[in-house]
Amino acid sequence: MAKEIERKFLVTGEDWRALAEGIPYRQGYLSSAKECTVRVRTVGPRAFLTVKGMTVGATRAEYEYEIPPADCNAMLETLAQKPIIEKTRYRIPHDGHVWEVDEFFGENRGLIVAEIELRSEEEAFARPAWIGSEVTGDPRYYNANLIANPFTRWPR
Repeated sequence: MAKEIERKFLVTGEDWRALAEGIPYRQGYLSSAKECTVRVRTVGPRAFLTVKGMTVGATRAEYEYEIPPADCNAMLETLAQKPIIEKTRYRIPHDGHVWEVDEFFGENRGLIVAEIELRSEEEAFARPAWIGSEVTGDPRYYNANLIANPFTRWPR
């Protein structure tokens, strides 16, 4: 079984922007139940279908398959829950790991988070200076939850 182990953090400042070029993502959820999410998304010119299990700690089952972009776009328009998640992802190497920084747009504009994938929940890693508070266990920051409760609607 495929496993995903990741931790999520807020991003501070702007220093990270000069470290990588971004790739546009559009993603939507066919199912956003906490026990099992089913997502379709475009990553630049490519498209994927992803099934994820429930998160326990920082770990969950994950299965991902490349699909035809036309199929993905049709599912985003006709089947996916709205609003569609729009973001630009930046992959930034740092001290033996790759940080994925997501800058959100649309209904989630203003939100910038960084994730790091690990081999185990106990694995040590160095945090770049632009990494802020950890939000791994906060379900508000799950992409699937940003549909029902977009960042622009959060109380300030």
